[in-house]
Amino acid sequence: MRDRRLVLSWAGFTLVAMVSIALVWRREDRLSDLHIYVGALSDLRTGRPLYEYVADNGGPFTYPPFAALVLWPVTAASESVVQMIWLAMTCVAVVAIAVPVGRVLVAERSRRPLAAAAVATALMLSAPVQSNLRFGQVSIFIVLLALLDGIGVVPPRLRGVLVGVAAAIKLTPLLFVVYFLAIGRFRDAGRAAGTFLACAGLAAAVLPAESWTYWTATMRQTSRIGNLASLGNQSLHGMLLRIGVDGTSLPLIWAGLVAVICVVALLRARQLAAHGCPGHAAVLVGCATVTASPVSWTHHQVWPVLAAMLLIGASGVARKVAGVVLLVAMVVSLGAVLAPVSMRPGVQFVFENARVLSVCVLCLAGFGQLAVLAKRVERRRPLRRVWLRGGVAATAALALLAAQPLPAGADPTFKAYTLDDVGNPRYFFVCQGPVQCASYGTDAPVTFAMRSEKTKVRVNGVVSPRVTRLEYYSAPGGTPRIIPLLAAYPGSRTFAFRSATMVHGRLVAYGADGSPVATYEKELAAVLPGDRP
Repeated sequence: MRDRRLVLSWAGFTLVAMVSIALVWRREDRLSDLHIYVGALSDLRTGRPLYEYVADNGGPFTYPPFAALVLWPVTAASESVVQMIWLAMTCVAVVAIAVPVGRVLVAERSRRPLAAAAVATALMLSAPVQSNLRFGQVSIFIVLLALLDGIGVVPPRLRGVLVGVAAAIKLTPLLFVVYFLAIGRFRDAGRAAGTFLACAGLAAAVLPAESWTYWTATMRQTSRIGNLASLGNQSLHGMLLRIGVDGTSLPLIWAGLVAVICVVALLRARQLAAHGCPGHAAVLVGCATVTASPVSWTHHQVWPVLAAMLLIGASGVARKVAGVVLLVAMVVSLGAVLAPVSMRPGVQFVFENARVLSVCVLCLAGFGQLAVLAKRVERRRPLRRVWLRGGVAATAALALLAAQPLPAGADPTFKAYTLDDVGNPRYFFVCQGPVQCASYGTDAPVTFAMRSEKTKVRVNGVVSPRVTRLEYYSAPGGTPRIIPLLAAYPGSRTFAFRSATMVHGRLVAYGADGSPVATYEKELAAVLPGDRP
């Protein structure tokens, strides 16, 4: 019976993997990040600077120069062949991650393959792994290297090497060096640091110009990576940007919060390691890297999926429920799914930042520590009280945050378009050219239409001559966003902007004397895509 379940479980994983690959392969923009790797390294082979490359989609090469050496083979075959190999390797990496996690979950040797199949399937269904498949990302391989080294399944003489290699490709695993020091694995920490420096030195010897450019300039240019305030960046830094924290105080606030989270997570991880749970400890440190990094796109967030599986496998109903909630957050986008039922911007903000909030709580609570100590019968009752108090406190904090009106700066999707964008029919869709725009206008101060997309709503329209200023409020109590009035065509002025949702939006038109001449709230919330209010 068990053999049958095992076969069915791995067959289910295989089916999910094959369907995922097929769906990715149908996309015109499949493996776009891998396309950047191929293009950047192809340019490098011809003598062009690595960090000046920009792909068709505007993406640059952002990794350290050692990553270029590791990725060098991607230029050895046609891109379609490389894509298929990459997708297969990603699936293999998922299985390689699931096997040691399955061992952590189940003590009984005969049940470990079944647990590994469950973990592999959950990983494959999660948004982070799907993102790795879709974009052709290296993140899944970074997690694999750090996990194997953190758990300690590699030979003793090689422990620390994998973390060093991973950190040379992407810097965030360097936190594991601090973790090794915290738990007394001093030789492993030395090997990790030495390997990192050796890899960086090798890259400097082979690619001296690129190494100088990266370590002196490119590394600090986080804006090259994209809009860090977008919802895809589920790091603490990204959440602070979405809240609208002032730019002058942001670095200090972010550094302070990151320091607290990392220190607490490392202390929790040290306790876990001391209780014989290196798997829980390694995953907790990995979650801390997701929270602490300035940029944590969806494909970086594999660690929280592993944490969810460990919580589900722990003893106690509360931990299992917490694991299920975290797993759901890592599989679906709560901000997109629950937007129609969000009654306040604060509630929507909590949904949209569910992943980073969950991981922050996880790092501070040390999920595994409670799971370990719960095995001690004499401590069960106090631990239940701890979970109850912690749960009540966390719920109260989230409820308080959700009840607060968010400032306009909390709308990460907002963008007002300029004259350079007028020719793009995706942004300016109500009229193109002077004749169309002149005929589109009415006697109303503002005439506009809306188009709904998966993660945003676009507004485009024209204003009458008596309107001199146009402002948009994303949320009650927030500061206004100025919408440029564009004299793109003779005799008419147009405008266009986008926002995550118009449910709480307010558009205000002002006259020459500075007083409002029209306000649109219900129209924004009720208008159908393409309709004219």
